[in-house]
Amino acid sequence: MSNVKATTSATFEQDVLQADGPVLVDFWAAWCGPCRMVAPVLDEIQSENPDKITIVKLNVDENPDLAMKYQITSIPAMKVFQNGEVASTIIGAKPKFALEQDLAPYLA
Repeated sequence: MSNVKATTSATFEQDVLQADGPVLVDFWAAWCGPCRMVAPVLDEIQSENPDKITIVKLNVDENPDLAMKYQITSIPAMKVFQNGEVASTIIGAKPKFALEQDLAPYLA
């Protein structure tokens, strides 16, 4: 069972923009192999840091409006939101240690 919940255009504002603390949005699609490779890594990071960061998944095929708004041109793409703003962007599938390095400011 995944520790990462899904968000949609309908719930994005509440799940991400109004959230307390940093939220990593994983922009993905079912047909994307690298997206499926990074998903269990994000699950692990979420389960190890539940009080530091929230991780949500956004299917770009089902929510093209948000993919366009946040200029997602390749996936997997991850954006960290803080106080309703994009604080950082991570492009591409990476191993866990590399993602943890990218997320270090939020996991401290």
